[in-house]
Amino acid sequence: MKRAPYTAAATTAALLLLPLLSTAFAADAKPHLDTGDTAWMLMSAALVFLMTPGLAFFYGGLTRAQSVLNTMMMSMVSIGLVGVLWMLAGYSLAFGDGGAWLGDFAHLGLNGLAGQLTGTIPTYVFASFQAMFAIIAVALISGAVVERMRFGAFILFAALWTLIIYSPLAHWVWGANGWLFKDGALDFAGGTVIHISAGVSALVAAWLLGPRLGYPRNAHVPHNVPLVLLGAGLLWFGWMGFNAGSALGANQTAALAFITTLIAPAAAMLTWLGWESLSSKPTAVGAATGLVVGLVAITPACAFVSPWAAVLLGILGATASYWTVQAKHRLMADDALDVFACHGVAGIVGALLTGLLAWTTGSGKPIGAQFMTQLISVVASLLYAGVGSFILLKLVSLVIPLRVPAGQEIAGIDLSAHQEQGYSENELGIGAPVFLGGD
Repeated sequence: MKRAPYTAAATTAALLLLPLLSTAFAADAKPHLDTGDTAWMLMSAALVFLMTPGLAFFYGGLTRAQSVLNTMMMSMVSIGLVGVLWMLAGYSLAFGDGGAWLGDFAHLGLNGLAGQLTGTIPTYVFASFQAMFAIIAVALISGAVVERMRFGAFILFAALWTLIIYSPLAHWVWGANGWLFKDGALDFAGGTVIHISAGVSALVAAWLLGPRLGYPRNAHVPHNVPLVLLGAGLLWFGWMGFNAGSALGANQTAALAFITTLIAPAAAMLTWLGWESLSSKPTAVGAATGLVVGLVAITPACAFVSPWAAVLLGILGATASYWTVQAKHRLMADDALDVFACHGVAGIVGALLTGLLAWTTGSGKPIGAQFMTQLISVVASLLYAGVGSFILLKLVSLVIPLRVPAGQEIAGIDLSAHQEQGYSENELGIGAPVFLGGD
């Protein structure tokens, strides 16, 4: 009992110090650099970077031997082109504070990012990670226009598309002030921003360019299926960083995204092979295509759905894309490598099913409200990217003709565009290649 005065004094002192202690804890709670998260994000950025060379192999194997280099170059040049544009203005337009529709110009040239953090990682790392997304988005479009689009026209379109289509869409969905972000649209790693926008843009480009010579009477078969399988494997490998890296840290969210990115493509590949087997034989190209479709479908949902829901996403995404490919002639466009069917359609399925299945992990709004939000984001992406790409391609055509001359298309674009070829004359199984007219 004699110690009671001291106890009372200690209690009073503690109460007086409580505001100071709260301030100290609040200061400790500020974001701080986490080396584990940073290491994971550096690795994730490298994984996503590898996806574009993987896409080059995937697309290259699907085309004719005479155009394999041009096809692969469209992916590879995207790395150089978009890498520079992202630094100059793309990042600022996408992730600057700005308003509901577009970022600002505060970070032109990546100004003001030195020493800054995004969450627990350096903002430079975040900007690098997001650059890889912008790069592969524009590379995806090339699959629809291979073997007939001028290389210079593609480069000019890709530059305009990156700044005028991709960056605003990224701001809408991922920017803190973006209108779809504020509306609660769920797109964890790019279903709308990348796959729907690239898919519909590819369809528009294929329609404006017109079909390949001889299409659809003459078969255009893949010239190198092992390249297709190699590319698909690299895409799956890199996609682990694409999806799990979007958690921006080495955490439970990344773990969920990682396992769903394993499960959905596996289910999609089996589904595609099953559909093929009903009418013919299961093919290697079908397996590669199926797994890519599954990757696309799970991308917007990977951290919002449970593993069992990922199976459903893979099955439904593959089914929708498979039957779109079978009916591709009804699209009135020669989408050469089925970019819209595999990325646009699977992206739409994935985005909408995210709204219906997010409840499996407790994410999002009530099912009906979330589905409507997802539907709005899908329609907005389709309209903006589709109409915008049409306008940009028309503008490009005023500067550079979009299509190569018929003689160059018949002979293959590699020699006319790059003065080199992927294979020797003996490997091509033809005599000395003939360069036919035009520039």
